[in-house]
Amino acid sequence: MRMLVNVRIPHEPFNTYVRDGSIAERIPRVLAESKPEAVYFTEQSGHRGAVLIVNVESASHIPALAEPWFLQFNADCEFRIVMSAEDLQKAGLAEIGAKWK
Repeated sequence: MRMLVNVRIPHEPFNTYVRDGSIAERIPRVLAESKPEAVYFTEQSGHRGAVLIVNVESASHIPALAEPWFLQFNADCEFRIVMSAEDLQKAGLAEIGAKWK
């Protein structure tokens, strides 16, 4: 299943990693573990942030996605199941709507 992972990264320890140069190794290492389809870095409420699209086979894979962000950056992570337009077309909304008229 496809999930959106919203990551909010506090200033520390990230600032320290930028200053000491270790950020150049830490970010690629975390991303290599999560293997995102896409990743975007952004601002979130005045903090650094990242938005990833990942595929997971089951909910049991969520800790493997979250823990690197928690342990490396003290980050907060939110997970949302997402669908493509094609997925939504397959959802059977017309049938669901007819059932719940």
